[in-house]
Amino acid sequence: MADTVLYEVSDGLATITLNRPEAMNALNVAAKVALREAVESAAGDAAVRAVLLTAAGDRAFCVGQDLKEHIGLLVRDRETGSGQTMSTVREHYNPIVRALAGARKPVVAAVNGVAAGAGFGFALAADYRIVADTASFNTSFAGVALTADSGISWTLPRVVGPSRATDLLLFPRSISAQEAHELGVANRLVPAGELRAEAEKVARALAEGPTVAYAALKESVAHGLTHSLEETLEKEDELQTRAGSSEDHAIAVQAFVNKEKPKYLGR
Repeated sequence: MADTVLYEVSDGLATITLNRPEAMNALNVAAKVALREAVESAAGDAAVRAVLLTAAGDRAFCVGQDLKEHIGLLVRDRETGSGQTMSTVREHYNPIVRALAGARKPVVAAVNGVAAGAGFGFALAADYRIVADTASFNTSFAGVALTADSGISWTLPRVVGPSRATDLLLFPRSISAQEAHELGVANRLVPAGELRAEAEKVARALAEGPTVAYAALKESVAHGLTHSLEETLEKEDELQTRAGSSEDHAIAVQAFVNKEKPKYLGR
């Protein structure tokens, strides 16, 4: 795996770090491939019980597409007629978002700086966002004559509402960390110097939690957003049956009876 993305697993927590701080963690092809491999590995590894997505440096979480590389690829497309450049959405962005949002375990994003374009989309694909008070967000797409990708046309309206999402997409602007918190984009706002420690604390707590229940909660919320009440009640019944048969539920009940702190196994 290229060093544009770092990947580490420790005590059930997979930490994925975008590692191009000199380029504000912009996504060149190598970074996109490495990130896709990392998130798919974390999502598919049963030993991983939570994922922390973060970035190196203090200026940017991820500013989206590396436009310097992108210009060269567009020139190549014009010369060859291949049209391959924009296949990056299908080949890279979509699999990354599917793996983050669909992981059967909690995903935490620690947003340390600017999150723009696909960087904003990847943060929204996480289940929980801890944001430095110096960070900012920007949809960016319309500013370079592009439409939304990285799932942001699905995630952003669900977080801030369709009217606000349309405004932010049509008229891209920098959203401060404080405004992001008020909009619900940031679940937790912390001083920049405390971001990494706080994010690791939250992610490790989730890695020690009832993984089957967390997966069911993710599935339940996603289902409820697009289905009727009756369909959602049926889904809750199905998922509660699954969670109720897990080892972790039995551990939790016994710990409650014994007035002890449960030690979950993640199954």
